Amino acid sequence: MKILRFAAVGVAAALTLTACGNGDDAADEPTEAGTPEAATIKLWLNGTDTPDALREYLTTTFESENPGSKLVIEEQDWSGLVPRLQTALGSADQTPDVVEIGNTQSPTFTYAGAFADITDMYDELGGDKLLPGFVEAGSADGSFYAAPYYSGARAVFYNKDAFAAAGVEVPTTLAEFTEAAKALQTDTQSGFWFPGQDWYNGAAWIYTNGGDLAVKDGDTWKGALSTPESIKGLEEVQDLFANATNAPADSDSNEPWVPFNAGQSAMFSAPTWARWSIDLPQCNKAVDPDDTSEEAKVLRGEQQACNEEHTGIFPLPGLEEGSVANGFAGGSNIAVAAKSKNPDLAKNLLKIIFSEEYQNMLGENGLIPGNTEYAASMGDDVYAKAAVAAALDAKLTPAAEKWADVEGDRILEDFFQQLATGADVTEAAAETDQLLEDALN
Repeated sequence: MKILRFAAVGVAAALTLTACGNGDDAADEPTEAGTPEAATIKLWLNGTDTPDALREYLTTTFESENPGSKLVIEEQDWSGLVPRLQTALGSADQTPDVVEIGNTQSPTFTYAGAFADITDMYDELGGDKLLPGFVEAGSADGSFYAAPYYSGARAVFYNKDAFAAAGVEVPTTLAEFTEAAKALQTDTQSGFWFPGQDWYNGAAWIYTNGGDLAVKDGDTWKGALSTPESIKGLEEVQDLFANATNAPADSDSNEPWVPFNAGQSAMFSAPTWARWSIDLPQCNKAVDPDDTSEEAKVLRGEQQACNEEHTGIFPLPGLEEGSVANGFAGGSNIAVAAKSKNPDLAKNLLKIIFSEEYQNMLGENGLIPGNTEYAASMGDDVYAKAAVAAALDAKLTPAAEKWADVEGDRILEDFFQQLATGADVTEAAAETDQLLEDALN
């Protein structure tokens, strides 16, 4: 029986798990008919990325295919997720049975033994058609623990009316993007909504200029924010903070469409499914969200068409005209908790999640499915094209076993907030590199 390495001290110490999985905690022993005993299982989903229609599909399909069993979906806030996972996954009484986890957090929890081994399901869930970088993030020592749920490639949404009023064209290089953001900036409108703690979007400037967050040197991780390439990107980030945004320095990237809808920003960057959250005042039909009548559906369709008429989208451009920036590849993995009392039912839920119908539903809602075979479900409109273009050159965070500790300690949020408040870039980068090395080694 293989034991996972406990290199990720912060998380592993809290979890005190091994890859032995469920051990004596398993409760859904098969019945004589070969099916698990009926039980209620819990699925943790993070934020609002998974739309209500998909949640309803999971609930009804699971309960239909597992008579007598129930599925409870609990939504978790992305903010502060790591410590909540540390607590819940370490307890058989508190653990969710199936858990969504950010791709950046997957290596730490995978190596810490937080997830059940699902290597025997690899081919059934999609095999080699699964997003490879996400598979790597959810694997350890040759075994498979956390499957790719979806990738959320980021693109830039912009208000067409604001662009026209300012005489701004869609930028074709990263330098032009900065100039456009500055030209759109006013006392009441951010040219680009860029909160000070938003390292998810800020990483694009680091990656595109050839830098990185951290790199592995032999068996040791080294902070890479101080390299000349990273510094160049960070100086551009600080320029945007100072001259192209009114976003608070002490806030993160959560729900950037809210100020956009309120006319407080001309551009924001987010996964392309954010199209469904755009709600411009001139387009709103004041439809009751609980109204399921045909008239309400028609009005919602008119409202969405209006929003898209006034909103444009483009992938963040790269250094050269026609190129695309190396943005951060957002998205999630999904896994069965090692301490689940109902592992067979949990695996049944995974099978539904990776079914053709559900994977296509992800794509239809602007999320790049974990199984790339179904990527065509995203369509061929401007949103799908922007997502695919951004995804082709997107980059994950370092696949370090202790990366979740970096996120749990909010090292990058604190660093970017320093930049947003005018700190010396070189000094702050050097100090943060040391914090990264202390956390990762």
